Amino acid sequence: MSGRGVACVLYEGDNGYCGMVAEVDVHIDTGVVDVKRLVMAVDCGPISNPDGLRNQCEGGALHGMSRALFEEVTWDHEKVTSVDWRTYHTFPVGFKVPTLQVVLINALEAEACGAGETSTTVTAAAIGNAIFDATGVRLRQVPFTPTRLKAAMNHHNFG
Repeated sequence: MSGRGVACVLYEGDNGYCGMVAEVDVHIDTGVVDVKRLVMAVDCGPISNPDGLRNQCEGGALHGMSRALFEEVTWDHEKVTSVDWRTYHTFPVGFKVPTLQVVLINALEAEACGAGETSTTVTAAAIGNAIFDATGVRLRQVPFTPTRLKAAMNHHNFG
């Protein structure tokens, strides 16, 4: 099933704007979410280096995607247990990179403000909204793992 989700942010109250649309495919049988496309519009004031800004936004979106789908601090009753790359999971090798599109808004009359961080902050919300659009199931805890998605779908008598 496919879905599309939207999210936006005014980062840290006054430090850059970003709006994002995420397009996902949700595999109902496995609970796997494939992010197909992320489109973001960024306004950080006047742009001095469009290529650098685009790269920051793309990297921020991929970082946000990793947080949304994979990254999670774990602990037992005494301590944090996700202490190395074997126990703290980010993108796996060979993950599917979505199509990334960045629209830059060159606001010459504004003061320069934050840029790359803005796309990181909206990615999980956009992906979560896209999952909801595809399934009708609202996930409220990241990462949006297959186990959590399947449990939520079972709880809501999905399918």
